[in-house]
Amino acid sequence: MNFIGLLKRFVPPYKKEVVLNVVFNLLSTVLSLFSFAAIIPVLRILFGIETEVLSAVDLHNVSGIEDWLSALKNNLFWWLQEQQTAGGQGWMLLLLGLFLILMTFLKCLTAWLASYYMIPIRTGVLRDLRQQLYEKIVGLPIGFFTEERKGDIMSRMTSDVQEVENSIMASLDMLLKDPIMILIYLITLFCLSWKLTLFVLFLLPISGWLIGKIGKSLKRKSKQGQEQTGEIVTQIEETLGGLRVVKAFNAEQKLIERFQQLNNATRRTFNRINRRYTLAHPMSEFLGTVLIAILLWYGGSLILADNSSIDASVFIYYLVIFYSIINPAKDLTKASYGIRKGMASMERIDRILQTPDNIKEPIVPKQIKIAEDPSQESLICYQDVSFSYRDDVEVLHDINLNIKRGQTVAFVGQSGAGKTTLADLLPRFYDVSSGSITIGGVDIRDVHTHDLRQLMGNVNQEAILFNDTFYNNITFGVEHATMDEVIAAARTANAHDFIMATPDGYNTMIGDRGSRLSGGQRQRISIARAILKNPPILILDEATSALDTENEKLVQEALDHLMKKRTTLVIAHRLSTIKNADLICVMQNGRIVESGTHEQLIEQGGYYTRLVNMQQ
Repeated sequence: MNFIGLLKRFVPPYKKEVVLNVVFNLLSTVLSLFSFAAIIPVLRILFGIETEVLSAVDLHNVSGIEDWLSALKNNLFWWLQEQQTAGGQGWMLLLLGLFLILMTFLKCLTAWLASYYMIPIRTGVLRDLRQQLYEKIVGLPIGFFTEERKGDIMSRMTSDVQEVENSIMASLDMLLKDPIMILIYLITLFCLSWKLTLFVLFLLPISGWLIGKIGKSLKRKSKQGQEQTGEIVTQIEETLGGLRVVKAFNAEQKLIERFQQLNNATRRTFNRINRRYTLAHPMSEFLGTVLIAILLWYGGSLILADNSSIDASVFIYYLVIFYSIINPAKDLTKASYGIRKGMASMERIDRILQTPDNIKEPIVPKQIKIAEDPSQESLICYQDVSFSYRDDVEVLHDINLNIKRGQTVAFVGQSGAGKTTLADLLPRFYDVSSGSITIGGVDIRDVHTHDLRQLMGNVNQEAILFNDTFYNNITFGVEHATMDEVIAAARTANAHDFIMATPDGYNTMIGDRGSRLSGGQRQRISIARAILKNPPILILDEATSALDTENEKLVQEALDHLMKKRTTLVIAHRLSTIKNADLICVMQNGRIVESGTHEQLIEQGGYYTRLVNMQQ
């Protein structure tokens, strides 16, 4: 990825601002040349260089650009001579001072206007980048996050985006302004003395090679630094999430030492990065001064030998313009260093933005119609379903299962048997590796994921809540819900009483991930959310396994209300919670090895019976 490609991706929406920025930068540069031009007549007055008496030239009688410019210059100096004759040298110096003030004011005004129109480009591109990154992360399939570290993703969204702001976008102003200044200044230098300018251009590649040599490895080091920053964020996130375990096992010192090693390594990396980065300014300034010294020697020698096409006053003007190139050249060098740093972060961001979504939406989506007839043969059908997270390890093997409308089907088995994976395939968190899953006779891959997931409600072992109010957590994903509907859902989920016991009722903030609530309360809020959604299909994944007996009873009662007249898939370790299921599927090593009701499976005396005996 190159910088031009990056601009093509993000800058087009701001074409108007880019054009205005370039126009005002152009005006600012031209006006700076006019302000510098006041040096020539000032020097000629002070040192008495101009002795020839000039006369005005009629511009109407002049043809050709070169002759016209020569006549215009002649008339300007004729007018200055007239002013000097009429008012004296003091009057002339006053006029030139006023001219310098006016030109500088206009130059500063246009420079400010150029920056004024650059600001919305910088902030807009960063806003667009953050928005694209967030939308991509929200839209990526669940499988992406099983392969990536959460802390590293957070680092890319924060520190890497900030690095793009600090380096690439901060350099954008220089890249739109400095090349214009350098080009116009060089054209002016050629017009003043092409011999001197060619001599200077012969020296510039040498300094450019030296600067490029220093910044060669900056991008690689910057990428390493951002990856280490991602590791730091990951470790912090893991520490905060597992702080109870850390303290329980007296592992504080171990984590402190591990973090210290990573922190020191990151510091060393950024020391090397920033030392190289800060070298850009002094190196370019030193090389610019060397060029000025060489130019002074060479140009001064030509003038002293009467072998130059310009006099001393024009030569000083030439030096002023050339010296004015040094600052934009330094900024351009610094910008190139900054871009190398920023592009390393942009590559890390693009690894997310350019990640393909393997959950493909159908070109012509179909609609699922769930029949009202409870006797219909099959609502959900798993047919020859196999699945693997990676190509070399198959997790599910040739699953065949028919689930009728309104049935409660439970999946039991030891950890790692494939129960949760089987349920995750239904809302297309993952796609089957082979076989098919249909709902109402329609392959779920032919249905838009939004429409498919609208049919389902989920209650998981860990209640996923947000740092918001009770009301907003219950209505999450449900548009235009009334307060009466929310209260009804909370009552059904046995949550209304403890909600009303809080200071602001349904408007009470519940804390980060519902930290102000007990486990049972959090679970009942998630059940109320599912009740309000009122889905025809329900997925319960270990919904009561982490609760004590009292809370389990309340939550199970809420679940019983939720499961009425719904097709329900239940994943459970506690076999006591699924005895009344219409169908129990016993899973082992990714296969359904037994199926039937509780009584039928006990009568068979197989693997299910051994599981029941283990829990008694």
